Amino acid sequence: MPLPRGNCQLNYARERMWEPGYLKAKCAELGLEKEFRLYRIRLWKSYLFSFFLLHSFVTLLHCTLLLTTIERQSIIIFDVALTLGCSFVLLLVLSINFCDGFIAKHTWYMYSSSIFASLTLVFSDLTESIYHFYVHKWQLGTFYDTYIIYVIYMFLPIHFMSGAVLLALLVSALYIIYYVQYLTNGFSQFVSELFSTGGMSVDLVHYLCLNLVGIFYRVINDTVVRSSFLDRHQYIKEELWLRNARIQEKQLLDSILPPQISEPLQKDIQNRIILTKRGGSFRSVSAFERAMAIQIHPDVSILYADVVNYTHLTTTLTVEKLVKVLHDLYGRFDLAAFHFKVQRIKFLGDCYYCVAGLSDPDPDHANNCVALGHSMIDEIMEVRETQGLDINMRIGVHSGNLFAGVIGEAKLQFDIWGLDVTIANVLESTGVAGFVHISGATLSNLSEQRYVIEDGPEKARNHPLLSKHRITTYIIREDLQKDAEESEENFGELHAISLSDLGGRPRLSDNTNESLKEIFHAELREEFRKMPVSAFNPKTLYGIYRRREEVNIPLYHQLTICLKYLDPDLEKAYLKQTDYMFKYSMLLGLCVGYCLVYIEIMDTKIICPTCMILPAIVIIVQTVLTFVAWYKKMCWKRFGNEPHSYSRISCIIFRVHEKIIGSMIIRIIIYLFLVVSGFSVMCLIVMTCNREEFEMAYIEERLFHYEQELMICFQPWVATNMVSLMICLTFTFAHISLALKTAMAVLETVGYLVMIFFQYEFVFHHSVTTNPGFRAEYAHALLICITLLTMVVKERQLEFTNKINFHWRVELRKKEADANLTNHSITIILNNILPSHIVDVYVNSLAKHELYYENYQMVSVMFAMLMNFEMDLRSLRVLNEIIAEFDMLLLFYKEYYSVEKIKIVGCTYMAACGLNLNFAGSTSKTAKNDSTTERVSQRLLFTQDEKEREEVVFVMVSYALDMMRTLAKCNKAYQGIPGDRSITDGSMAIGISSGEVMAGIVGASQPHYDIWGNPVNMASRMETTGLPGNIQVTEESAKILQEFGIACQYRGLTFVKGRGEIPTFLVGIDDNLNFITTAPTRSPSHVERSTVISLHTTYSHPDVLDDISELGSAFVSRHALEDN
Repeated sequence: MPLPRGNCQLNYARERMWEPGYLKAKCAELGLEKEFRLYRIRLWKSYLFSFFLLHSFVTLLHCTLLLTTIERQSIIIFDVALTLGCSFVLLLVLSINFCDGFIAKHTWYMYSSSIFASLTLVFSDLTESIYHFYVHKWQLGTFYDTYIIYVIYMFLPIHFMSGAVLLALLVSALYIIYYVQYLTNGFSQFVSELFSTGGMSVDLVHYLCLNLVGIFYRVINDTVVRSSFLDRHQYIKEELWLRNARIQEKQLLDSILPPQISEPLQKDIQNRIILTKRGGSFRSVSAFERAMAIQIHPDVSILYADVVNYTHLTTTLTVEKLVKVLHDLYGRFDLAAFHFKVQRIKFLGDCYYCVAGLSDPDPDHANNCVALGHSMIDEIMEVRETQGLDINMRIGVHSGNLFAGVIGEAKLQFDIWGLDVTIANVLESTGVAGFVHISGATLSNLSEQRYVIEDGPEKARNHPLLSKHRITTYIIREDLQKDAEESEENFGELHAISLSDLGGRPRLSDNTNESLKEIFHAELREEFRKMPVSAFNPKTLYGIYRRREEVNIPLYHQLTICLKYLDPDLEKAYLKQTDYMFKYSMLLGLCVGYCLVYIEIMDTKIICPTCMILPAIVIIVQTVLTFVAWYKKMCWKRFGNEPHSYSRISCIIFRVHEKIIGSMIIRIIIYLFLVVSGFSVMCLIVMTCNREEFEMAYIEERLFHYEQELMICFQPWVATNMVSLMICLTFTFAHISLALKTAMAVLETVGYLVMIFFQYEFVFHHSVTTNPGFRAEYAHALLICITLLTMVVKERQLEFTNKINFHWRVELRKKEADANLTNHSITIILNNILPSHIVDVYVNSLAKHELYYENYQMVSVMFAMLMNFEMDLRSLRVLNEIIAEFDMLLLFYKEYYSVEKIKIVGCTYMAACGLNLNFAGSTSKTAKNDSTTERVSQRLLFTQDEKEREEVVFVMVSYALDMMRTLAKCNKAYQGIPGDRSITDGSMAIGISSGEVMAGIVGASQPHYDIWGNPVNMASRMETTGLPGNIQVTEESAKILQEFGIACQYRGLTFVKGRGEIPTFLVGIDDNLNFITTAPTRSPSHVERSTVISLHTTYSHPDVLDDISELGSAFVSRHALEDN
């Protein structure tokens, strides 16, 4: 009958990351084998240093016991001298491994010296026994066999597993040959009695277990070391990415916003992201609680520059040619501004304005601005000659105070306001082409006397604003004859400025950038060189770090003497982590368990049925647990990642396995059961011995000279070897507290020492000893203590490596979180600077300072100006609130034909509809961005019919009407605030035009997205010639709106600069701010958006908030962040 099917999937991804083969392949894939080999050499040197200390202590302890416990010291002089001599020689040979230069050229020496050291220890151990066998006819046991095999696997600098295994097997074979030759009656008897009770098969199994334990430690050690190494590699990579990402973010922000504004913005964005991810809730935010990022800057100079004859250019040049000319021109201006320490604010079509002394106070702000003005004139003259264009430059400069900052909540742009800004603008408009027009305030700040000063033009003297504020103006030009050489030198310096001088750095996303790769590899090598390889640190022991709190303590120095983290929460997290090495521990435990049962059966002829119950139970439990631990891997080996329907039993086994490796308590219970039961099995073997019977038989053997009956009691050295294995097994489980493992091993050692010296002292005393005259019980005890010491030293090293690995994984997660946070904040900031559809293009594929443009056949452009605003601080606060409300409206226009905010110019709000990359007829890139196309196409399946795209006019007018409704709500709210009524009369003039537009990023610094084309110029003219409280449109736009059923009233012929008199229309709007409709001939493809928008409903209405969250905008509005 088929097994019922379960509902589970096999996920072996995490376990596979801890597979030795996978880790090795990953190192090779990342090209880290060379660095890993160098790190492993350092690591093995650390192990070798630990061996020096361990072996020196063991040798001295052994020799001291021989000299102090043996009465006839003359018989052990040979043993002590040989032991000390061999130890000195092997340590001397191994010490060459610490010579870095020699080892780097002769890596073979590490393995050769390991072979020599191992065979020297074997020689010392066996020579003593053979010497006494032939000289004194004494049969002695060996002492260092267990110790040597552990040393080979755990401490000697043998880099490859096969080398360690072959050397350990050679050592085991040498000891087996010694047993056969000297402790039995020849090879034939060895073979005949191999599997008899008490035969040599017990010793063979013992050596098999020793090698298995050694192999296990090598596998675990290599796995942990490779995992730590890869984690460190990833940590350094994330750290470098994060550092460069932060540099990129800072450069991007500083190019648009000054640090005093951008830094709080960064922190605010990141804090909101963190709180959102933590599930933090935000209270409803009122519009009046918005922070206004505006600062007052005194003693600055403002420069306004306007391209003369620009309107003619727009009618004679193609849009593509126009944008390329502007990019060339503005790139030159940006270089000049950088040279003269003037900060560009923004450009508005043909207008370019900047400020000197803004970011940092500069007493030469007036000189710099005037010098920049003359430089810009020279640059445009050069462009005029090279391009053959009839263009010139009109420049106005004024010195005074201003407000600078950002307003609104979307598409944040740094801007300036104030009376002095307006005066500078007027100086430009009333100036003379080819000259710099300055005010008396600027003239008084000029320190250089190399200019020719003339009175300002009559047009400036008659201007009402300049007359009202008694501004005297001057035309200023350089004395070219006096300063020809200086001017030539300055221009030579200016043209020597490269784009990289503007602070441009390689983009982090440019994965092929060789310099970034070199930096990464250099830092990687340095970090690998500094990776700790030992838990020994004097600063940690003496508390130097803890006494100096200002020092940033590395986490791996915050360990106690027991290698516990000082932070209990961190220690708890370390112990509670999933143990993916559990299956290896269980496999070793099962193998050792089978061997112990075999030894128990073969060790004594006394059969105790009750004594076999516990071993049987232990073996069954171990077998089941091992099967559960390995079942998942067996299924993965068989089926891999292919879909497979597993049985219900398989699903249960998967869940049990995941529960075990994920639960610290369950693993501790299993660990304690196996350790205690294993030691109990050994105790049962020992307790089968009848002490009185053994003592009587031994006495009778001595009195009557007959051979004692074999196996009436346990073999002491077999029991000692079993305990030695169990001590090793005690340390094999990972992610169990080192203190617990050490405590269990100490308890086993103490318990066995009690048996040796008290319970069965007579049995152990009359067993074979290792040195003449050396009490056998001391030899047993010394072997057990050396095994315990060896395992503690090795386990401390492994635990230290595990702690370092865990520390790096914790830090890696933090770095990844920081990197993701930085990446997220960069994306949000970019989406507040550039339209979302070209953010990916700008970040991933657009080189800095490169012209990027898109050509659109149908875009609707809107200019909306708030009327009668005076630019003081109180008015700016109101303006900030109103603009923020307009920005909130954009959230309702992110579907279908989205509305993009382009810029704010004073009190004018500029937006466009139809800037979708799918609509672009051509771009400066050969291919469109795939991810952008995919993201946009998910919103709506656009048709390619140009007639359908005319709907952008309807959408733009709908947005304009919503702006008027929002402004009406704002006016109603401000009526209740005394003092704010006189700021504005609450009216707004809106102009809309549509047609072919080119959009792009131009200039040599500060990514600034703008649009150009006849619709832009016409929309601006529609706004300036429009009527307050109305939406004025061109004839083409009016026809489209009428097809959608919106009445448009013919206004008449209106004079438009550059076009003469043209027919214009006013969109039909009733007193309730609703469209006046007519019979439509076509319908919009979208559902009409919500128009119930006000200060209160925008923030508190749940449906509106749901709509906002569904739009998924990367909008930086605090409300968008709160609601997502």
